[in-house]
Amino acid sequence: MAVLWLDEIGADDLPRVGGKGASLGELTGADLPVPPGFVVTADSYRAFIEEAGIDDALFEAVDVDVEDSAALSTAAERARELIVETPFPEELREEVLGAYADMEGEPFVAVRSSATAEDLPDASFAGQQETFLNVTDERLLERVRECWASLFTQRAIYYRTKQGFSHDDVDIGVVVQRMVDAEKSGVMFTSHPSTGEATMIVEAAWGLGEAVVSGSVSPDNYVVERESGDVEATVAEKKLLCERDDETGETVEREVPEDKRDERVLSADDIEALVEIGERVEDHYGEPQDVEWAMVGDEVYMLQSRPITTISEADNPPAGGVADLEDAGAGATAPGVTDGSGAVRSESSGSAGTGPATGDLLVDGLGSSPGTASGAARIVTKLDELDKVGEGDVIVTEMTTPDMVPAMKRASGIVTDEGGMTSHAAIVSRELGVPAVVGTTNASRVLEDGQAITIDGEKGTVVAGRDGEDEREPVEEVRPQSPVKPMTATEVKVNVSIPEAASRAAATGADGVGLLRIEHMILSLGQTPAKYIEENGVDAYVTEIVEGVRTVADEFYPRPVRVRTLDAPTDEFRQLEGGEDEPDEHNPMLGYRGVRRSLDRPDVFAHELEAFRRLYGMGYDNVEIMFPLVNDAEDVHALKNCMEEVGIDPGKRRWGVMIETPAAALGVADLAETGIDFASFGTNDLTQYTLAIDRNNERVADRFDELHPSVLRLIGDVIETCREEGVETSICGQAGSRPEMVDFLVEEGVSSISANIDAVRDVQHEVKRVEQKLVLDSIR
Repeated sequence: MAVLWLDEIGADDLPRVGGKGASLGELTGADLPVPPGFVVTADSYRAFIEEAGIDDALFEAVDVDVEDSAALSTAAERARELIVETPFPEELREEVLGAYADMEGEPFVAVRSSATAEDLPDASFAGQQETFLNVTDERLLERVRECWASLFTQRAIYYRTKQGFSHDDVDIGVVVQRMVDAEKSGVMFTSHPSTGEATMIVEAAWGLGEAVVSGSVSPDNYVVERESGDVEATVAEKKLLCERDDETGETVEREVPEDKRDERVLSADDIEALVEIGERVEDHYGEPQDVEWAMVGDEVYMLQSRPITTISEADNPPAGGVADLEDAGAGATAPGVTDGSGAVRSESSGSAGTGPATGDLLVDGLGSSPGTASGAARIVTKLDELDKVGEGDVIVTEMTTPDMVPAMKRASGIVTDEGGMTSHAAIVSRELGVPAVVGTTNASRVLEDGQAITIDGEKGTVVAGRDGEDEREPVEEVRPQSPVKPMTATEVKVNVSIPEAASRAAATGADGVGLLRIEHMILSLGQTPAKYIEENGVDAYVTEIVEGVRTVADEFYPRPVRVRTLDAPTDEFRQLEGGEDEPDEHNPMLGYRGVRRSLDRPDVFAHELEAFRRLYGMGYDNVEIMFPLVNDAEDVHALKNCMEEVGIDPGKRRWGVMIETPAAALGVADLAETGIDFASFGTNDLTQYTLAIDRNNERVADRFDELHPSVLRLIGDVIETCREEGVETSICGQAGSRPEMVDFLVEEGVSSISANIDAVRDVQHEVKRVEQKLVLDSIR
């Protein structure tokens, strides 16, 4: 049979109906409240491609090098074309439409993909296939076929290949299920997802669960002690909800009425009903479950349930969180978890070096990345000396560059002569979890190659000898140790400088990436963009950017990743092959950088934007574009034209600008009228341009203060104006990690704060503290 009703299906039917269908059938058979529906079986999909004679062509089309983005794009397009352009078999058409007609009232339905390789303990396949809401018989067959085609999106092809699944071995069923016109919805973990204790965790928002899935709303959070019944509730400001439009039948996003935004979603009776359902499903399966739910009136419906597999791995939980409530796999854990603590100590594996462990102070500077590291000093004065840096050595150099990142990953510590807290060495070291001391002025001249040293990345000291132990923060130490992040109306995101830090950044449980710097990807090529394109071609250049951004976008999907276009000063380009033609500027920080360079070289800039266009074509709808160093609306209009010329629709993609100059801050109302979605403060530049202080000049570094009243006034005025204009505001500069700045921003009403990797968990708690204080002050 091509169609099986949910009450005919059980867990053993996974090969016939896919993971989602099997789960829903099992729940239905256990008399749990599941909306009625049926499954177009996986056998029907297989018969469709085989009887149409497109199976061989289909699997041949997707047998490509998935690292070749152009080939991957072509493969996905060809696969979709083969499926959606093949006529629907008449017999199957009649059976599917007949089943729909048998549903009482011919309702709106959800059409959900249900692959036979999903919800597996070792491969989640999260978000790989399509789901369509509010479908009627007019488009039902079209949506079924589109679900089949979604088995071959670029992301799905890439992921299956990397997971070692043959495309020919994976089939797909399609669940057709009565829509629940939810008044409330969310997700619950029936037991503590880390320890397995009898603590239920529930997240809830108004309307359909799509708002929670897409990340467009911060839901309420409820922690329920099942034995005592005690509930700890964190009520978020819920600005948006998803619901069905009565006229079009489409799912639309609308603003939550003012009187319900700060209202608690779940009553005590609601929570009691969810606890009862949760305990029933946990008893049925014999293990804790991750459950999607929806409520209409007093009725609770289960939309999905999957086991929580992380409990037995609590000492080493997987990075990230629930990527997609519709399709996340069995390995999923709580979204955006937080609250890690402490560093670990491990023996250094580097070479021992020479010299006694006297502890005498050799040089000192700024402690820019916490932790201690011991090893042999490796003096690096030019790039061809990087090969001498071995595992556990300490790099000592005048200043690091993007080309040094591979060696920085091998090193146990970093010491530089120049630079401040926002230098390349400081930023990258923090992201890699490598202790670093910057701005020593003379370490590369005072220290000897091979000398045994110990650095303290918090105190900023370099002493003679080694203590035999290293203390640093690897991935496990930024990964939150509590399963529930503090629920805040203000989003807390993370800054990422290099794709290599993506997994460490995702492990923090941040709400997304507030700043991904594209220049480090480009500068690491060792050539200026023009030179690289000249020698390797445009496609190679675009592919380098695509792969770098995709690494981060994959780790965070569907959480947003805000990517800043190229912003490198001329002195950095001059160090690259092809940089001899770069202008020799007295102060590059004030010169040919940011959108000034981009708009002056539209031919090269177009290739950068082409990378974004390709990413959107590959399905990375979580990527957002951010333009640096704009001064006025004229700049922004020119940038919009550039996007349109490469085929990016500014009305359909999220994009915005950096507020880094007083000019941009004072003219933000004009910027808002150009159609930007967000304005993000780059406090490093905004501070230096407001106070006339070079942030990388250690002679005046002590006067660099992001909390200067003039800087704060500019920021506060921008937030107020943007709120009036409906434009989101964020901060992605170094100052976003400082508690004092966090307090100020939250009180001013900023939309999001993006912090350094090592500061995310602290910022999350600080934001929650300030928000709760504001709520209490308002009612006292």
